[in-house]
Amino acid sequence: MRMAQAASFLVLLTLLAAADARRQQESENACDKGWECSGSRFCCSETITDYFKAYQFEQLFPKRNDSLAHAAGFWDYQAFITAAALFEPRGFGTTGGKEMGMKEVAAFFGHVGAMTSCGFGVATGGPLAWGLCYNHEMSPSQSYCDNSNELYRCAEGVEYYGRGALPVYWNYNYGIVGKGIKQDLLNHPELLEQNATLAFEAAIWRWMTPMKWRQPSAHDVFVGNWKPTKKHTLSKRYPGFGATMNILYGDSTCGKGYIDNMNVIISHYQHYLDLMGVGVQHSGDNLDCADQVPFNPPSKNPDS
Repeated sequence: MRMAQAASFLVLLTLLAAADARRQQESENACDKGWECSGSRFCCSETITDYFKAYQFEQLFPKRNDSLAHAAGFWDYQAFITAAALFEPRGFGTTGGKEMGMKEVAAFFGHVGAMTSCGFGVATGGPLAWGLCYNHEMSPSQSYCDNSNELYRCAEGVEYYGRGALPVYWNYNYGIVGKGIKQDLLNHPELLEQNATLAFEAAIWRWMTPMKWRQPSAHDVFVGNWKPTKKHTLSKRYPGFGATMNILYGDSTCGKGYIDNMNVIISHYQHYLDLMGVGVQHSGDNLDCADQVPFNPPSKNPDS
């Protein structure tokens, strides 16, 4: 009888020890650094504000408020941080430790800087200093309305030219992104050039979200969450910064050799890595998409 009681006691101790170990693991994997990160394992890593400060944002975009900039006074650090906090629980800037987080922020801004730059070869401060110069397309060549899309039909009198930190084009893309961030961008695309926080939120949502069927997100290919299949490797698609360009721009940038469009984006990314103290030597493998086959067939506007 005593042996049975002892055995039962040992079983109980084992169960209690296992439960305590689980609690410790959960406390390690689910941290609480504020309401926006409550219960997320990614918050165990440093959040973006821990390693990316306002002065660094100023260093990355020193000419954005210049008198020659077209969106002077629009973009600021707090708008980015407010938007980024919504995606930190999903891993934006919080996956893989401090260095990976810094690299992801630099990679995201590499695209943003290149897409919103008004820099040129002899610009004051150099061409890489003029990111966030724009918040919308200056001279639209068309209204970007495609009424063949029955799900997101064009609103009367509305134009869907490029707006935002990663410019959105076409009515259907405004509809998709608007649904993703819970804003009526289909009827009010102008929100992306009126509210910097929403503009950053839309851009980060696109970075974090697969935009096409059977395609990973830019976030996943950059931080290493995505594992390429044999089909991908035969198409020369590998995890890294190069694949983020493939996802965001498709055949307008990738699979065309070392064209200027691609090189400019890479240059911004590496420039920001240096400014953030990470260094170009940590750019990562598979930096370009010169030889990559696009993930999906070409569309009207792969940049959209």
